[in-house]
Amino acid sequence: MEQEQITVALAGNPNVGKSTIFNGLTGLKQHTGNWAGVTVAPAAGIMKEGGREFLLVDLPGTYSLEARSREEEAARDFLSNGGADVIVAVCDATCLERGLRLLKQIVAVDRVRERGIPLILCVNLCDEAGKKGISIDFKLLEDVLQFPVVPCCARSGKDLAALNQAICDSAGTSGCYDCLDFSPKQLARETVRYTRTDYRRREEFIDRIVTGRFTGGLIMILLLLGVFWLTMEGANVPSRLLWDFLFSMEPRLSAMLTWLSVPDPLIRLLTDGAYRVLAWVVSVMLPPMAIFFPLFTLLEDLGYLPRVAFNMDRAFLRCRACGKQCLTMAMGLGCNAAGVVGCRIIDSPRERLIAILTNSMVPCNGRFPTLITLITLFFLADSFSSALLLTVLILLGVAATLFCSWFLSMTLLKGVPSSFTLELPPYRRPQLGRVVVRSVFDRTLFVLGRAAAVAAPAGVLIWLLANLRPGGQSLLASVTGVLDPFARLLGLDGVILTAFILGFPANEIILPIILMAYLQTGTLVEMTDPAALFTLLTANGWTGKTALCMMLFCLFHWPCSTTCLTIRKETGSWKWTAAAAALPTALGILLCAAVNLIWTALAG
Repeated sequence: MEQEQITVALAGNPNVGKSTIFNGLTGLKQHTGNWAGVTVAPAAGIMKEGGREFLLVDLPGTYSLEARSREEEAARDFLSNGGADVIVAVCDATCLERGLRLLKQIVAVDRVRERGIPLILCVNLCDEAGKKGISIDFKLLEDVLQFPVVPCCARSGKDLAALNQAICDSAGTSGCYDCLDFSPKQLARETVRYTRTDYRRREEFIDRIVTGRFTGGLIMILLLLGVFWLTMEGANVPSRLLWDFLFSMEPRLSAMLTWLSVPDPLIRLLTDGAYRVLAWVVSVMLPPMAIFFPLFTLLEDLGYLPRVAFNMDRAFLRCRACGKQCLTMAMGLGCNAAGVVGCRIIDSPRERLIAILTNSMVPCNGRFPTLITLITLFFLADSFSSALLLTVLILLGVAATLFCSWFLSMTLLKGVPSSFTLELPPYRRPQLGRVVVRSVFDRTLFVLGRAAAVAAPAGVLIWLLANLRPGGQSLLASVTGVLDPFARLLGLDGVILTAFILGFPANEIILPIILMAYLQTGTLVEMTDPAALFTLLTANGWTGKTALCMMLFCLFHWPCSTTCLTIRKETGSWKWTAAAAALPTALGILLCAAVNLIWTALAG
């Protein structure tokens, strides 16, 4: 006979540790974050105990079943449809009253009362409550509610066995809630005791600084500067080691293909084309991402990202957009595709679309190598000054995001900004093991895999354009010649503009394509000597104006292929995907043309 499956719903406010409990009970590794809105769709996993199989459903965090957002709608619909056999309401021990308010709404759901679905109250974060001098009378709480109350410290795995047992014991039973009526405020007063009246003094003091009107913005800029400096300083050596290793494998790959009797032109196509571009992208992308993503995840685990959204909320409100867009914008610093997916946390369809269309205004990790190279060659050589100028460019991207958000909200996407609940979670000590695992496997390797998937085919195309010579001139040279007049209006040249077009699969290969076209080698080359690279660029007509215009166009141009495909998937529309590509490109063209005109006028 088929084994009966018991459905268990985990419900609760955002940021109470539901996903951590879900991971602990099922063994899955769902993403958890110290800010609201991480889980925007129910996640399911299997727990087996005592010969029975339990399907655990992690519902999106919600403050109320009076649905005002997609998360609240998903949680409300699941509970109202009576799809659960057991409901575990998870609440925060440091804020019991808020959890009890949601619990009272769950108890009032018609299907819950009609079916007598058994309830369990899981009071999580008891360790944090203890540190703050908060004690809870769990026996009294259970006597009033008349169903199991389980204290829990899910982050350390403590007490999950007791919750597991409570779920097993409740399965198959029936609850009666007709006579259950309680005041969340009064019940919290009766069961909660505070032994420290100043338990929030330290957090409030830190928040006054971190979210202060002037200090909040300064701290954001300094943290951004620090992250970029650490990324630039830390990525140099591992990038060089990875480069040497991957390119040392190229002759071996060529020898293996020769041994397999592969024709020589095909060998060159696969090694000089597909493999070399792939190796280039991996060696340039992986080390910075392996540093940037853990730093970003540390800030997330610490609880700082919601403070960033709080600081930026006023600016986005003036643009008739949503303050949560700041979080998705920050995700875009690592990968614009990840930032686009992160826009799901925004409830309003209009504001979500604005966030998607403007996400690529902030440069992703793949554009940093080109920006850093141009900064160090033409403007500032030392790493700290380079990081400072890179931070200025990022802030320019933030300003452009705000401007374009305002422009869209006043034209194509008119509307009034919606309200949303933004919880400032407690500061928590990051769990370094989980930070490393999540940032490396869930982010770094995921983004790298998507970039690598398009890098190899791009390498084939670039090699063909550089080596097919009908009429004695390569196709690459023909294309650059056609684009050159228009590119000159932007302070660039045909080679640079062609490189941006061919770099559509991955931004990391833009500069290598430029070098290949200038040297006419027919394959990607690297110039490790900065002086030699500077000499080559200036010999081909580069000036400070060229470098500045290229930096601006690198900052504002169409998203990469991975991001465009992600936009298509999230919006379901090629029209909005085209708009997301056209918006930053139009801004980049206007800025480059203006800089070219002003620079030329001043020089003349």
